[in-house]
Parts: sequence; structure tokens; C-alpha cells
Amino acid sequence: MDALPVREPEGLSFASKVKGKYLGRDVDLMHACGHDAHTAILMATAEVLTAMKDKLPGTVKFLFQPAEEGPSLYAAFTGKSWGAKQMIKEGALQDPKPDAVFGLHVTSGLPSGRIGYRAGAAMASADELRIKITGRQGHAGYPWRTVDPVTTAAQVVLGVQTIVSRRTDLMKSPTVVSISTINGGSRFNIVPETVEMTGTIRTYDAQVRSGVHRDIRQVAENIAASANAKAEVEIIELYDALVNNDKMTARMTPVLMRASDNDAGVVPPTGAAEDEMYPMKRGCPLNSECCRRS
Repeated sequence: MDALPVREPEGLSFASKVKGKYLGRDVDLMHACGHDAHTAILMATAEVLTAMKDKLPGTVKFLFQPAEEGPSLYAAFTGKSWGAKQMIKEGALQDPKPDAVFGLHVTSGLPSGRIGYRAGAAMASADELRIKITGRQGHAGYPWRTVDPVTTAAQVVLGVQTIVSRRTDLMKSPTVVSISTINGGSRFNIVPETVEMTGTIRTYDAQVRSGVHRDIRQVAENIAASANAKAEVEIIELYDALVNNDKMTARMTPVLMRASDNDAGVVPPTGAAEDEMYPMKRGCPLNSECCRRS
């Protein structure tokens, strides 16, 4: 369903040997992040429930969703829908319309066989952050004749960290801003014209989320301006926070206890994020492993 640009360890009988392109680079591909497991789990569940459908008082719909890891480059740059939003647009939640959505997510954070669950905010929202710093290219031996986007980018990286440590009320909601890639320059003695960086923003509260977006733009643009450079900030809102329905969580907890032979318990929120079928404001029924899978 969703391959990622990750190389699977050698020596495994099922190791992927598939290669593809990602951001213009040749990469190894594998079904990381549990996509293969999730697909297999849902197929097995469908088999079991189909075999006993005469005993079920209602209707069960199974949802296999592509593009959970985010949009294709085409969708991202054209504003097209992807993943759950596209499935909803195409009628996945109609005829019949489900009264509740349940899901799960595998994790390495719990022992095998144990089920984790959580009411309320359980998984973070996820936004992709892109910052481009533009300066003036020149000889690195004469840096005063340049506007150095490398040193400016370094200051921006440090600056955006203060948004969490000095501007965000962590008593209200945890927040993460991580810069994960920095690219710029072509040679050791040339100050480049541009440096580009990418990262992720994770929050659990809509107001905190919008405030962090505003602060990132302010900090990056003003730090760059102080160096006579320019910062262009782009934030792509990918997924809202996952908020599980309190009443449905309480109602289904005994089921999880029976399914796990009493090896189920409340887990803390996670910084991971998932695509989702319902808007955040409506909430969603329980997801074991604190995640609603579409």
C-alpha cells in the first residue's frame, strides 16, 4: 500500500529488493512503518468476520487506504486530495455510512501481544516544514562580499527551537519542531546562494498549532533579515491530531481486555501521526494502539 524510501535489512527471506525514485534520487523501497502488517491484519479480520457474518447484527466495512504517509509530489504541488480525504471524496464512507471507525497501529513500543489504548488526544498533528534561505554567492575566502545562507540557516535552526522552549505553553499541550534536512552548497570554498531545510511540526491542540506556524515564520524571516538574507517559509498541513472519543473508549475497553487476555492498558500520547477518516473536531471512536487507521 505505502512503500517508503528505506532499505530493508539484508538476510531476511522477505526483504524487499525494489528500487524507485524519491525527490530525484534512486532509493531502496520497503513497506516500513507497519503498512504490510496493517494490511495483513485487516485482511485476516475480514476473513474471520466474513465467515461469521450471519451472526453479526450490523454491517462492517473494511477500509484499505493508500497514501497514508502523505501526498505524492503531484498531489502536493497541485493541491489535489490524497489518502483518506480522497477516499471520502470518492464515497468510501457512504452506502452504508459507518456509525463508528475503529483502527489499530503496530508499534515496537509495547511487548508482543499487549494492546495500548487512549481516550482524547492520542496522536499528534503533522505538518511538513520547508524553509529556503537566500543570500548572495561568493568566494569563501572573502565572506564579507557575500551574504552567507549557511550561517544564517544555522541561526534559523537554533531560533526555531526557542519556539517550543520559550514561546509555547507546554503545560497546555506538548509541541515538537524538528529540522531534519539541510542542503546547500557545491564546493568547500564557495559560499552558496541558497540553503534549503525541511522538518516537521507536531502538536495536539489546534490553537497551539496555528501559533507555532505563526512563530516559525516570524523567527525565520527576521533572523534571515538581520543577516541581509531572505527566508521563505512553507508549511504543508498534512494531518490533524488524533482525538479518540472518550465514551467509546470506555465502552470498548472491556473488549480489548478480553482480546488481549487482560494485557491491555492506557498508553501516553505519541508524537507519531496518522491520516484519518473523520475531522478532528468530531472525534473518533476508540483505536487500539492509540491510533485511528482509515
